[in-house]
Amino acid sequence: MEVLKIATAGSVDDGKSTLIGRILYDTKSLTSDKLDAIKNTSKQKGYDYLDFSLATDGLVAEREQGITIDVAHIYFSTQTKSYIIADTPGHVEYTRNMVTGASTSQAAIILIDARKGVIEQTNRHFFINNLLRVKDVIVAINKMDLVDFSEEIYNEIKADFKSLMDKRDYQEQNITFIPVSALKGDNVVHKSNNMPWYDGQTLLEHFEQLDTKDIYNVGTPRFPVQYVIRPKTEEFHDFRGYAGKVYGGELSVGDEVVALPSQTKSKIKEIIVYDQLYQTASRRSSVTITLEDDINVSRGDMLVKAADLPTIDKQFTATISWMDSQNLVAGNKYVLQHGVNKVLAKVDAIHHKIHPDYSGIEENINALGMNDIASVTFKLNKPIFFDPFKNHRTNGSFILIDSQSNNTVGAGFISP
Repeated sequence: MEVLKIATAGSVDDGKSTLIGRILYDTKSLTSDKLDAIKNTSKQKGYDYLDFSLATDGLVAEREQGITIDVAHIYFSTQTKSYIIADTPGHVEYTRNMVTGASTSQAAIILIDARKGVIEQTNRHFFINNLLRVKDVIVAINKMDLVDFSEEIYNEIKADFKSLMDKRDYQEQNITFIPVSALKGDNVVHKSNNMPWYDGQTLLEHFEQLDTKDIYNVGTPRFPVQYVIRPKTEEFHDFRGYAGKVYGGELSVGDEVVALPSQTKSKIKEIIVYDQLYQTASRRSSVTITLEDDINVSRGDMLVKAADLPTIDKQFTATISWMDSQNLVAGNKYVLQHGVNKVLAKVDAIHHKIHPDYSGIEENINALGMNDIASVTFKLNKPIFFDPFKNHRTNGSFILIDSQSNNTVGAGFISP
């Protein structure tokens, strides 16, 4: 069954948690005890409706304040797909949480309160989805029941958001507008009778018809080796296979490949999944590859097509989302993890800070604080093999780790 990961973004009280709770309720994905708890709590609070936000806001502080603070992952399935929803907070002080939730998502929901329209936070949410190259974005204009299901208001918000779309640099992004009422259930799972002027799909119908292969960014094939398989049994005495996942493109038997960093060449002999042989490994497939030549390949190495090498360098510039309370300053050293490889990295220069609301950049920056986004150059103690993030989401991203605390302090996206 296909798995689709969806990130959510919305400002305070836009109804993200309620929307997710409504999806769970209408797809009958809530357990009976969870549903009973929602009913009882809603009744205790004097509500004449079910408070579906209780299905996702798990922290006490979240329930007390009625806001989302932490990133929660919610799981549910239909007959055709399995879903993982990353419920992320929308406030400016939780930018790092939004980046974390969206970094591994293939689709996103940006919620807009129909009473408020496009606000500054909407710019930020769209900027992050654009920065992270999320391929499919639904703009869910929520609380339509509070504006009398007005087509005019829906069209005004849609026009405002389209003006925002002109500022993006990721033009391949698919944007879909859906008017919804998360509280009432209009156009979430079931078609609304209150908006006959809307002839599009419901939220769930849209995700159901998505081909997950189409929404993974297509790039050049990269095969990071996760594990070297050497059974050393009588039956497979000389077997040497390289297990991993294919990213970006396809690899086929007979392809001439280069092992990095050694840059030794060979050809693909076999592509194996469990005990079956395949001619081609499609992108996102986990396979074992054998080579015609007995060359030195270890965990952390990468197999790429001979005619399509990544950049191999000890220096690069990247867009950084800073996630730590300790500032990033030039000269600081961190452990940089790129795939399974870890190298020492030094901050060479901070070029400028990027305002994630499309209001421009800020130069002459000496340090980055928590939730800042900036352009930074790094120097490494040994080369890594990378692609620009806009060409390859997997091979163009990395994290920074504080060697003292072992905390992840930043996420990076390599620039062209």
